[in-house]
Amino acid sequence: MADKKAVKVRKRGKKYAEVAKLVEATKAYSISEAVALAKKTAYVGFDATIELHLKLGVDPKKADQQVRGVVSLPHGTGKKVRVLAFAQGEKAIEAKNAGADFVGAEDLIEKIKEGFLDFDVVVATPDMMSKIAQLGRILGTKGLMPNPKAGTVTINIGRAIEELKAGRIEYRLEKAPLIHTMIGKASFDEVKLVENLNAIMTTIQKAKPSSVKGVFLQGASINATMGPGIRLDLQALRGI
Repeated sequence: MADKKAVKVRKRGKKYAEVAKLVEATKAYSISEAVALAKKTAYVGFDATIELHLKLGVDPKKADQQVRGVVSLPHGTGKKVRVLAFAQGEKAIEAKNAGADFVGAEDLIEKIKEGFLDFDVVVATPDMMSKIAQLGRILGTKGLMPNPKAGTVTINIGRAIEELKAGRIEYRLEKAPLIHTMIGKASFDEVKLVENLNAIMTTIQKAKPSSVKGVFLQGASINATMGPGIRLDLQALRGI
């Protein structure tokens, strides 16, 4: 078994193998230890993203056990977010003033149908939803369809755009009881990464469905882009 693991590490490359040696696979690290280690194991040639992975004690197939929402990271994501806004009239002006990268209505619908997808998030005013429903297959498969639960369908479109630009992110269950999100960039100092992680964990734990009676948080780890996973101490996380 050990030989197979060694072969797997070698296939990932020498740099990965070097940083992987810094991580004890069986150890559950404190939040501050894990963040420091994630920064040390960021070996890619760009500003790596520090990712957070959670396993929850829920059944994603049950409607009353869905976990989805938004959280504003106190120090942002470190990523420039390109926002596309579906709005008309005064709300279109509001979206532009708030910093939306693309604003429009039918013109943007046609552009997206033609293949335009050079944006990271889509927001819309409620009155636009019937018009953009035709984009469901395009935006939905990429997780870009506006949704009230994610705060991307709102009459307060200006505020939503400002929050997204400042570092508001969405978290949601996958088909498995897993959530994958981010806490910032490897260039962030450790304090900022810890505070971002704490903000996410506080929000997600408050979002525990009332129908879930067992252990909610069952596993957690962080890693830098393409880096080794670093297990987090669940007791420390639950105490946030």
